[in-house]
Amino acid sequence: MFPRFSQRYAQLPERMRAQCAPTPVASPRLVAFNRPLAEELGFDLAVFDSERTAEWLSGNTLPEGAVPVAAAYAGHQFGNFVPQLGDGRALLLGEVTDRRGQLRDIQLKGSGRTPFSRGGDGRAPLGPVLREYLVSEAMHALGIPTTRALAAVTSGERVYRRVPEPGAVLTRVAASHLRAGTFQYFAARKDDEAVRLLADEAIARHYPALAEHDEGECYLALLEAVTERQAQLVAHWMGVGFIHGVMNTDNAAISGETIDYGPCAFMDSFHPATVFSSIDERGRYAWGNQPRLAQWNMARFAETLIPLIDTDTDRAIEKATRVVEAFSERFESRWLAVKRAKLGLETQEEGDAELAEDLLTAMQNARADFTLTFRRLADVLDRDDGEARLSELFESPQALEAWLPRWRERLAREDDDLGAIARRLRATNPAVIPRNHRVEQALAAAAEQDDYAPFEALLAAVTKPFEEPEGDVDYTRPPRESEKVLRTFCGT
Repeated sequence: MFPRFSQRYAQLPERMRAQCAPTPVASPRLVAFNRPLAEELGFDLAVFDSERTAEWLSGNTLPEGAVPVAAAYAGHQFGNFVPQLGDGRALLLGEVTDRRGQLRDIQLKGSGRTPFSRGGDGRAPLGPVLREYLVSEAMHALGIPTTRALAAVTSGERVYRRVPEPGAVLTRVAASHLRAGTFQYFAARKDDEAVRLLADEAIARHYPALAEHDEGECYLALLEAVTERQAQLVAHWMGVGFIHGVMNTDNAAISGETIDYGPCAFMDSFHPATVFSSIDERGRYAWGNQPRLAQWNMARFAETLIPLIDTDTDRAIEKATRVVEAFSERFESRWLAVKRAKLGLETQEEGDAELAEDLLTAMQNARADFTLTFRRLADVLDRDDGEARLSELFESPQALEAWLPRWRERLAREDDDLGAIARRLRATNPAVIPRNHRVEQALAAAAEQDDYAPFEALLAAVTKPFEEPEGDVDYTRPPRESEKVLRTFCGT
């Protein structure tokens, strides 16, 4: 059933990874399987068997051609450098070429101890596995670069964190698992050869056009390309109210994908200081801080490339610094484009940034729901009760009422009629996101009652985010006061 594996990462020098087998589990059961993604990856679903697939994707048996390895990496965690992290509970089975000709990693997460486990059990609780499944697939449906979830398998064993929980294994699919922290691991050891091998692998997999540059220039161009993708990624996150929660350098993917959905969350009422992660006690990775921290991460990545950029260290630092300092301008340009789209604007005018920021300020002061505010802008244009539906989201609507005529005046200078703009707004601003309270309800039902119906229903809704959901459960509704989730947990 599995497509043919290649072993690019497993063929890198031994110091870059550790080859080891998954730890078998007691009683694997497939509880979620992403058939559309499996087809995209080239799986032969005509011979699909859930029991056999559960054995493979729990790590009890290995698919033909798999060579499981744990990757070495380091990372700055909440600003503090940890020289050795690595895959402590994950194993890369190998890479497959999908139906579009793109190379994709297939990794088991929660598959047991590795040489990088640092005393941990290498396992994953069911809740965080299902959270990553839900949120990563929602992000994909929103059009945001992300790792994907192929499957979730329960282990038949308990995992002990805050309380005993059912264990599970996630099968994660990524363009690659190369991280800024992967480069840091070898740069900290002054292993320039390994850094060069990683840079060449990153260029070959993600930025092949850069190979045409002269030596040195191609590595500076790699820094520019990765910085550009990080700027785009964070702008997209902020446009849907997403807060990553652990923006450490080991979670800064060289591909520009979102990776690691531990204590992530989507905010309800808007405030730039919103943070949910239980381990982010000082709000380092709050919604509004994400651009600055992405730039900080890129500065740490740039440091690893200094020996490759130029043989003259001072000259290399000067070149890399210019790239890192340009991040702010790159981000502001991408963020303004996102804000224009969320307001239904296709043309560009000088006052657009101020118009968008004034709406955000009004939302913050009136505790308006982030997602629904932007979604209901379309209602203002094509429903008789549209303005009332929007105003009801604001505790005090005076600032909104002053803002709406300015927005209408700006829309009048667009080339499309209001009906077309409303359709554009609904295609840009989601109706459904994985709201924290809905996610927690679905995870609790699965973990405590072995009931996956809420998970499956929520997954169906969040993977069609621009459609108004049907059925008894209103997945667009913000949480009531008693339903609010104020803290999310990592699960490691």
